[in-house]
Amino acid sequence: MRKSLVATATLILATLIAACGPAGPSGGTPPTAAPTAAATTAAQSSVATTAAAPTTAATTAAPTEAATTAAPTAAATTAAQPLDTDCANPMVLCVGLVTDVGQVDDKSFNQSAWEGVKRAERELGAIVNYVETKDAKDYAANIALFTEKRYDVVVTVGFALGEATSQAASENLEVKFIGVDQFQASSRLNISGLIFNEDKAGFLAGALAAEMSKSNKIAAVLGTNLVPPVVAFKEGYERGAKYIKPTIEIISTYHPGGLDTAFLDPKWGADTAKLAIDQGADVIFSAGGKTGNGGLIETAANKGVFCIGVDTDQWETVPEAHPCLISSATKQITPGVFDLIQKFKNGIFPGGNYVGEVGLAPFHDFEAQVPQAVKDKLAEIERGLRDGSISTGYKPGS
Repeated sequence: MRKSLVATATLILATLIAACGPAGPSGGTPPTAAPTAAATTAAQSSVATTAAAPTTAATTAAPTEAATTAAPTAAATTAAQPLDTDCANPMVLCVGLVTDVGQVDDKSFNQSAWEGVKRAERELGAIVNYVETKDAKDYAANIALFTEKRYDVVVTVGFALGEATSQAASENLEVKFIGVDQFQASSRLNISGLIFNEDKAGFLAGALAAEMSKSNKIAAVLGTNLVPPVVAFKEGYERGAKYIKPTIEIISTYHPGGLDTAFLDPKWGADTAKLAIDQGADVIFSAGGKTGNGGLIETAANKGVFCIGVDTDQWETVPEAHPCLISSATKQITPGVFDLIQKFKNGIFPGGNYVGEVGLAPFHDFEAQVPQAVKDKLAEIERGLRDGSISTGYKPGS
């Protein structure tokens, strides 16, 4: 029995040895295979890492690239606010304005033109700037400040700048010029004279003055007669008053100074208005920039006397005149300037003369004091002036 067990154990041991095989060279194969497998794994890992690196880099780069993209966008946003050094760029609209010797905030003529330019800034995205003229001899130099920077449009304000504007237009054919109150005797493609029938606006103001006067005496405080539009206002005013009351007395006074002072003398305007009031005038028409404003403010200090402003609705610009300011003889300078700039932008800039609208401003606080019959008469006159059935009779230079 014991022998049988020993024999059986010996047989099992022999079988196990045969199954395991020898430990020599064949036993080295698994270690060799293991590094190969490890190398393959490493290779795959290396490829994956290499492949992953660009992916990761790309992932990292995406935000970086986005940030890079965002940076120029931010820069572009800043660059989208160009300076006048960019005026040579055809995608940038640049508009400059040169005032007459009156300042840009004269609450009348120059200011109205500047507001038209500012409207182009708001609505057309234009770069806008202005130069205030201190001395008439600087007209050409002030215009050149804009042409040398290649501004697209230069607005010059006032009859007195006509010669300098015309010369600049001849020398800068690529620039468009808008000459406010500058009649063009001949048509050129790059200059447009924004002109108005001041005699018609004056005619309406005179008719209103005559209707509202109780003393049968009215007056006009004026800038210099060297400026044709001032003469046109005065002539229209007198003719409109006589159209209503042929026997009315009219005291019209021009400033005695030249272009350098006639529109910048509010004291003279006030003194002249006071003199007319002392002589019995009960309606004062003031047409002369800051000089005229002086007349309005003086009139406001005299109870029972009306005043009429000029160029723009001076209710908005000279609040000190509210106690007397029944209306203003308006020239639609602001929309006229803007319209011409817009026409340039749209490629239809008109050379020659461009006639702006005129009329009377609202009565504001005096609405109830102006009788309906007077309002109807003024409306009738305005229709007649428009359709030609009523003529002011004024001929420039006559």
